[in-house]
Amino acid sequence: MPQADQLALVALNGVTFGMLLFLLAAGLVLMLGVMNIINLAHGSFFMLAAFIGVAVATSTGNFTLAVLAGTIGIGLLGLGMERIFLRRLPDHLGQILFTLGCVYILGDLVRAVWGAESQWLAPPEILAGSVPLGDYSFPVYRLAFIFFGSVIAIGLWWFLERTRFGAIVRAGADDKEMVEGIGINIKLVFTAVFTLGALLAGLAGVLGSPILTASIGLDLQVLTMALVVMVVGGLRTLKGALLGSLLIGLVDSLGKFFFPEFHMFLIFGVMAVVLAFRPYGILR
Repeated sequence: MPQADQLALVALNGVTFGMLLFLLAAGLVLMLGVMNIINLAHGSFFMLAAFIGVAVATSTGNFTLAVLAGTIGIGLLGLGMERIFLRRLPDHLGQILFTLGCVYILGDLVRAVWGAESQWLAPPEILAGSVPLGDYSFPVYRLAFIFFGSVIAIGLWWFLERTRFGAIVRAGADDKEMVEGIGINIKLVFTAVFTLGALLAGLAGVLGSPILTASIGLDLQVLTMALVVMVVGGLRTLKGALLGSLLIGLVDSLGKFFFPEFHMFLIFGVMAVVLAFRPYGILR
């Protein structure tokens, strides 16, 4: 039988991974739930930010600068993608084909610039230690990541539910024509929302590099997990994204611990059960 501290360690790792998935899935929820845009390149944003962060941290030795470079760089990429291409593709088929093409383009770009070797970003010195957990220890960086992810979740909820801009975003998602009719530039609002989603992917990519190594193929791996989170939690709700992320993170961690050969089966099994009984997600 596993010890209590061993189970606590596994659970904390699951919560950490869940928070990482939330930062990624929250951007997808904003893009799909608010703007009705399918962005299959979201995982590529994550991967590219991770490699940018590693490169900047390696050359400057500054973790904060690496986070800013990766986050802002991906935000600008998302801004350009939405303004130049995606706003001209109102149908989902065009969005899927275009963003799928971006997956291959960004993947080849990363391979050409950084090669095929995996790279790892060391956490900042202030968060480099670990705290005791019974007979084990847990990295301080992961604890800080859980706290930071919680702050981001609260901040996004407050932004969408308690601010005037959030009210405009929600109104635009429900009735775009009505919002335009009262003189609000809804295209500018949607551009800001898409850029925010890209910023979240970039932030997750850099902050997740000390947890997941930056590697070729990471884009499709995290995109698949984020899509599972959206299906489980609900396609158009941040609360559902948070709940789904934590659930999938825990299932992933516990599955790797108890049934390492079947942990992916367990993840998709959870998704299948949710689809069978709650086809619109746990929280619609």
